[in-house]
Amino acid sequence: MAVIEVNNVFKSFGKTKAVNDVSFEVHKGRIFGLLGPNGAGKTTTIRMINYILSPDSGSVTLNGNIASPETQKVIGYMPEERGLYKKMKVLDQLMYLTQLKGMNSTDARKAIDYWLDRFEASDWKKKEINELSKGMSQKIQFIATIAHDPDIYIFDEPFSGLDPINSETLKEIIIELREKGKTILFSTHRMEQVEQMCDDICLFNQGEAVLTGNLREIKSSFGENTINLEFEGDSSFLDTLDNVRINNRSTNFAEIRVLDGQNMQDILKVAMEHAEIHKFERIEPSLTEIFISTVGEDNIKKGELV
Repeated sequence: MAVIEVNNVFKSFGKTKAVNDVSFEVHKGRIFGLLGPNGAGKTTTIRMINYILSPDSGSVTLNGNIASPETQKVIGYMPEERGLYKKMKVLDQLMYLTQLKGMNSTDARKAIDYWLDRFEASDWKKKEINELSKGMSQKIQFIATIAHDPDIYIFDEPFSGLDPINSETLKEIIIELREKGKTILFSTHRMEQVEQMCDDICLFNQGEAVLTGNLREIKSSFGENTINLEFEGDSSFLDTLDNVRINNRSTNFAEIRVLDGQNMQDILKVAMEHAEIHKFERIEPSLTEIFISTVGEDNIKKGELV
């Protein structure tokens, strides 16, 4: 069952096409990732789902209903631009926001205490928001998003500002929400987060959805044309290989995408002539590689995707 449906949506700001004929569906009890570089149209799309913006044409529906102030009530939304009141204390802030979502004070306090404890933040209750670090504020924003227990969660760049430990905690909680039957949509430009969490994805580039579907099926469809190579010795032989793309490279490691016209055995032969090989493994391509293969290397700015 499609909980969120985005159908042939267009949105422009002046002469700039922010979203250009985008369609996808998010199904109940699944984690859906909107993936792409900054400025690709992800946040604009999320704002239309949340009825913060309206599409110029096309439609956005939630549970079969056109996006409206009513559909906002079933969503827990964490925007990329965090919106906490700097002078309010943490507990007062969370009580205010959860009660805005319809919780009574008793249930709100119980939920807040649970989530503060979960994030090891129970001693922050009397701190003002402006006393918190960016990562600490991020946790409070996340708690404010989920405490009222909605059916749909939408997170825009939820891992921004978090250290690895707290990022892992956030991932665990998002996966737990899925296990409870919740529907989660989140955006990110960090590929590894999508690979670890998502059931389905939509790749955005320059306002368009360039690839949409089940993550497992997408990766399988690209085949095992990528090699993980671990070696010891001079790595300059990598520069002599034809019809390959080196995705990742360090002193003793390379991830090599094999392009048309190249033979994997020839790559192994060249490698063995120049270095001691510890691992030569065929793998499915990473999402970074899939994105590059889909949109073309020339259409991606350096550093846009991690």
